[in-house]
Amino acid sequence: MTTSPQYPVHDLAGIGFGPSNVALAIALEEWRAAPDRPDLSAVFHERQEGFGWHRGMLLEDATMQVSFLKDLVTTRNPASDFSFLNYLHGVGRLHDFINHKTLFPLRSEFHDYLAWCAGRLSDRVRYGSEVTGVEPVRDAAGRVWAVDVVAREAGGAEHRTRARNLVVAPGLEPRMPEGVPMGERVWHNEYLLHRLEALGEGAAPASFAVVGAGQSAAEVADHLYRRFPGAQVHAVFSRYGYSPSDDSPFANRIFDPEAVEAFYTSPEAVKDDILGYHRNTNYSVVDPDLIDALYRASYQDRVLGTERLVLHNLSRVSAVEEGADGVSLTLDHLPTGKQVPLNADYAVFATGYRPVDPRRLLGPLAGHAVLDERGRPAVGRDYRLATDDEVTCGIYLQGGTEHTHGISSTLLSNIAVRTGEILESLSARTPEAA
Repeated sequence: MTTSPQYPVHDLAGIGFGPSNVALAIALEEWRAAPDRPDLSAVFHERQEGFGWHRGMLLEDATMQVSFLKDLVTTRNPASDFSFLNYLHGVGRLHDFINHKTLFPLRSEFHDYLAWCAGRLSDRVRYGSEVTGVEPVRDAAGRVWAVDVVAREAGGAEHRTRARNLVVAPGLEPRMPEGVPMGERVWHNEYLLHRLEALGEGAAPASFAVVGAGQSAAEVADHLYRRFPGAQVHAVFSRYGYSPSDDSPFANRIFDPEAVEAFYTSPEAVKDDILGYHRNTNYSVVDPDLIDALYRASYQDRVLGTERLVLHNLSRVSAVEEGADGVSLTLDHLPTGKQVPLNADYAVFATGYRPVDPRRLLGPLAGHAVLDERGRPAVGRDYRLATDDEVTCGIYLQGGTEHTHGISSTLLSNIAVRTGEILESLSARTPEAA
């Protein structure tokens, strides 16, 4: 092997330090705490200056859509002191939460829990470190036995982390409709609170357009409706109304670890069917209580003759033009084909997210990835990217695996179990840990 003395070789380098890699860092911490196990050294890179998880949507009364028991550790190690319950105990709210009789904490509270976990692992992460490339490190036979993660710090300095294994957790990126760029008055909901804060405390917009039919769109419409009592909120979606999410016990089994195994081993046609059958557990659906609240607001408006919440159903945005004083949208009314103009001070697109393609970060290594017949990365059951024989180091994916591991791949539901499986695979491939 060819090693460079200025680069100590770590067992693992991680790209991103969101919930997935925080959970992996916890699993590493607990793995090395067990007797007779060698330390596995790890370094994580995070481009943010500190931990943050969808801060722009931390609406003050928004709750989680997933049970607190699906935190970063409990389903892998119920005795872990990194659990949400231990966090509550540490901040003095355990009994208050018990009395609250809910499985679904406030989103802001769960964010504080995640930050609490990340803060306990600060020695493992380089914040303000944006990864600019991944370079292969070859042995004398030309095989890639390690990688150099090249990153740039806020001040411009470049540094490298060499590791035998790489875990890529690039997260999600906002998705805007084709041809609609974000601007001063055209936002994605990911940045909602940041954009509203930039307007100033005394701002009083007269109108908003909110495009989308899912949970985030409904939350944005509800928040703007209540926060700006003088504003009209136009909700635009192609359905007849908001559709309720399927949160029933049997349907929720799609998020269980056993469902990952069943999905992974299914034929491609069955995988397509499963994703289609259960889209209403997660995609373009809304919590029924929020649907009821929005309907009450709409009905109350009609009774009072104010009509502040205006629903443009069966409509699709076909054009957006941002001006100095507002946004002009053209809506296609789907039943009639008529075009309807809609003007608003600001437009918020709650049009979802897309997984970041990990191959964008892999540089020359991306050419060694094995693809399936649809051109997607082939991924092992242990979340290891399949590569040709020239690559012997491990490249693991946390995200971008919905096509192989199912609907929970981008959600919190299986983070704890998934990171345990990755660690088991990684440690088995590390000679010192065998």
